[in-house]
Amino acid sequence: VVAMAHPRRVQKVQQQMRREISSMMQSDKNLRAMISPEERMGVDHMLSVMATVADVEVSNDLQVVKVYVSILGDERGKNNAIKGMKRMEQYVRRKIGRRMSLRLTPEIRFIYDDSFERGQKVSALLDEIRLENRNKTAKKYGKDALMSVEDVIAERGEVEDEDESEWGMDD
Repeated sequence: VVAMAHPRRVQKVQQQMRREISSMMQSDKNLRAMISPEERMGVDHMLSVMATVADVEVSNDLQVVKVYVSILGDERGKNNAIKGMKRMEQYVRRKIGRRMSLRLTPEIRFIYDDSFERGQKVSALLDEIRLENRNKTAKKYGKDALMSVEDVIAERGEVEDEDESEWGMDD
């Protein structure tokens, strides 16, 4: 029978795990060396990879912690960082075991999270679409007409803000 921890306890452990692991990723020399081999070689002024904790999920029985890591860098650097972190799972577990007062130290699993990169791609695509639409509108109505419409929209935005503050609605 698997005992389930109270949801509030799971959340507290989750928050503390996130803090501890984030802190380790910044300060622990062994973990940092596995994420970024350049640092191990003493060339840390030109880091090619940056890793941050994107999210942490703790299982309801407090046995497994999934650490979602966002890694910025080139493909080779990312792959090396992921492999290095996977090799450090037991090390991180031991360190966490000493730092946190839990009956059983949960298994640590590092998982690569690419949601930031996907967001960047979506944002870039939206910018392209906006630019395309703006160019179509400029061709159809003329650049001056487009600029005057944008100016009116910008002015209305400012006027609305003034109206709100006049009526005390800005709190």
